[in-house]
Amino acid sequence: MVQTENYQICNRCIIDSSVPGASFDNECICNFCHLQDKMETQYPNDERGQAILQKWVNKIKKSGSGRKFDCVAGISGGRDSTYSLYYIVKILGLRPLAVHFNNGFGNPTAGENMVKVCKRLGVELRTITSDWRESKDIRIAFLKASTPDTETGTDLGIATSLYGVAVKESVQYILIGQSFRTEGICPLAWNYLDGKYLKSVHKKFGTVPLRPWKPDDPGFNLGIKEMLYYTLVKRIKTVPILYYVDYIRKNVDEFLIKELEWVNPGAHWFDDLYQSLTTHVHRIKFGINRRVYCYSALVRSGQMTREEALEKSKLPYSIEEPKIINLCIKRLGYKKEEFEEILKEKPKLFTAYPSNYRLIMKSRIPIWIMAQLNLLPKSAYDKYFNCGKY
Repeated sequence: MVQTENYQICNRCIIDSSVPGASFDNECICNFCHLQDKMETQYPNDERGQAILQKWVNKIKKSGSGRKFDCVAGISGGRDSTYSLYYIVKILGLRPLAVHFNNGFGNPTAGENMVKVCKRLGVELRTITSDWRESKDIRIAFLKASTPDTETGTDLGIATSLYGVAVKESVQYILIGQSFRTEGICPLAWNYLDGKYLKSVHKKFGTVPLRPWKPDDPGFNLGIKEMLYYTLVKRIKTVPILYYVDYIRKNVDEFLIKELEWVNPGAHWFDDLYQSLTTHVHRIKFGINRRVYCYSALVRSGQMTREEALEKSKLPYSIEEPKIINLCIKRLGYKKEEFEEILKEKPKLFTAYPSNYRLIMKSRIPIWIMAQLNLLPKSAYDKYFNCGKY
């Protein structure tokens, strides 16, 4: 964090003025704190939340009656998705199809977790493997684009895998395991997600043609037309189940290890080895420390003290492991010296390339309505409209 004359840091969490989109009120409380307070009201995790979640369960069971699966659940082998799958099966009594998107950089430990946990829970695991040529080409394109959105391909790939499988299995509900109380919401400038944006970056820097879109095999295609198809035509809804659960990260770790013999992949996000390279690029090139917004969320939810968050955010991050970073660089087909040259390119934001951002900004009201109907995650609405304007 580079401190300037106008430097500010939130009095409640550790968000500071170096975080894009951050603003502070008269008491020096940041807008991300106010956003989480609003979400706490929208998504109670007490008995009120359980009642809301039960209503969702009733709808899901009704829609899935007579089918092999009544919902689709994403899984990565990490803490959040593993506990979500357990909760979906054992607590909610649903019949999910577990879907994993393989981007070519999976952590073997996470992979073993998925197989073991799905077997113990009696859940079918379906892995959607990306075309390595496409996946690799997209990663290289975003590195050359010189923006922080290095995981755009994986993020879109995960989403399209879930939608594609839902269409193939005639399932109307996708259950996601994200928790704003433990992860927060990433600033828009650090992680802009938009199918048109991916295509424009790939068109400029990519070399491998992307596969055309098919409803049940979307590839890396998820623009506005595709989203309208999945949400309005197929009426697929997303339900963030952990939003309604009293989810304490430390307790969950202990529970998963004891009950499911789950093995911690090593760090948050480390179910994907490419996150090691992403963290390195963020720190070296952009001065980004993603732990700031994650730890801030933990502070607000009472799972970490502010003092602890400040101290831990300054320590070297274990996910930034030199051996894994070198492995990722090699898998991309680069030599270390060539990669270092990419890091020297001037940093840019998503605004440097064509995207749907302006159209999205003009569509605030319909997007809000779709979020209220759970046709889109409400966190997506907040990300685009409450985490920075460009």
